[in-house]
Amino acid sequence: MRITQSGNVGMGTTTPQSKLAVNGTITATQVKVTQTGWSDFVFDSGYHLAPLSKTAAFIKTNHHLPDIPSAKEIESNGLDLGSMEKKQMQKIEELTLYLIKAEKEIKEINSENKKLKNALENLKTKVEEIKS
Repeated sequence: MRITQSGNVGMGTTTPQSKLAVNGTITATQVKVTQTGWSDFVFDSGYHLAPLSKTAAFIKTNHHLPDIPSAKEIESNGLDLGSMEKKQMQKIEELTLYLIKAEKEIKEINSENKKLKNALENLKTKVEEIKS
């Protein structure tokens, strides 16, 4: 273990670049990351939820989700757990909004389908009446 003059602590490293640098596995029962500006803003009425076609086009071109770093970026720069958790929560909340919208559309389609089936049955009945 090494403690530098600036107060950085290194475990498994002699050149810690942060307050605590560990070159190895860390085992903990809890990790607390303090983060401001949580992602609940996606539920604001003015939030623009991108069309899934736009997201699909981004994924096709970039091979990762919008606002989420690529594997190459993470391999190069590491992963900020607090920032990533915030981004993942935003994506989860957006997915929830997409599902709510899809459920509403499915209910509307099912209702319209039921009306069309009834109309078709009525037409079949009328056709049979005309035939006889």
